[in-house]
Amino acid sequence: MRLAVIGAGKWGVALHNALRQVDKDAAITSRKPKNLVNFTDVQSAVGAEMIVMALSTQSTESWLKEHFRFNDQAVLVCSKGIETSGGRFLNEIYEQFVPKSNLAFLSGPGFAAEVIQNLPTALTIAAEDERIAARFMGCFPKWIKTYRINDVIGVEVAGAYKNVIAIAAGVCDALSLGSNARAALITRGLAEMTRFGIKFGAKLETFLGLSGVGDLALTATSALSRNYRVGQALGNNEPLNATLERLGEVAEGVPTARAIVMLSEKNKLYTPIAKEVVAVLDGKEPLKSLQTLLERTNEKEF
Repeated sequence: MRLAVIGAGKWGVALHNALRQVDKDAAITSRKPKNLVNFTDVQSAVGAEMIVMALSTQSTESWLKEHFRFNDQAVLVCSKGIETSGGRFLNEIYEQFVPKSNLAFLSGPGFAAEVIQNLPTALTIAAEDERIAARFMGCFPKWIKTYRINDVIGVEVAGAYKNVIAIAAGVCDALSLGSNARAALITRGLAEMTRFGIKFGAKLETFLGLSGVGDLALTATSALSRNYRVGQALGNNEPLNATLERLGEVAEGVPTARAIVMLSEKNKLYTPIAKEVVAVLDGKEPLKSLQTLLERTNEKEF
């Protein structure tokens, strides 16, 4: 088997649909059997020459321990988030099982609902070894434009952090604070996640690209974003647990916000938006969080 997608959530199914347009035999698998074209069992998928991983971030390590055996597979990681128990980035988890030279990471502004419709999309593939990125670039149809980058940690931080800012943007819009407020929030959110990423070795220009400002602009402005919808519900004072249950999908921004605040406190980083998102997740009234942000005394933008 040449190519297999692991994970049959909306993103995994959308990617599989796209990849099959280049390789009609591309397979897909998940924990539970699904009525999908070229659905296969987990062990067959793991044995593919090239693997596209679309698992939830928080379940990744346990899945790899249970199912994965390295046999020189090329692995493209399509998840976004930071693991909460130890504050680890996805590359730190995957590198326990796969050499860096076989790993690549997909990011950028791409909603599954639009990818499944074959709508034009541009994405970034990050890898320390550009040959692995190039291999995966050749797997996508022409209507998905892919770009190559070697800043793995930058792409990871941007992909994770933008979900947290999207929650804040959903809260902002639920409170009817206006376009000015949302624009300010997104801009300051970009500054915050850039500052965070650079601390961990990311490159500044990554946050100005598709996986940075591109993905942030998409996720923080549309109800197609599950994290934005979580923020809307919180802004309307709906209970978090009921919101997540109704969502029926994983909103990675929820655990990622907690991981970011944990890492920020450990490394003495200034991340006020992420901190207030966690406070709202824990029950703080959204208007009080807004007041906290507005009362900040730092007058310098940079």
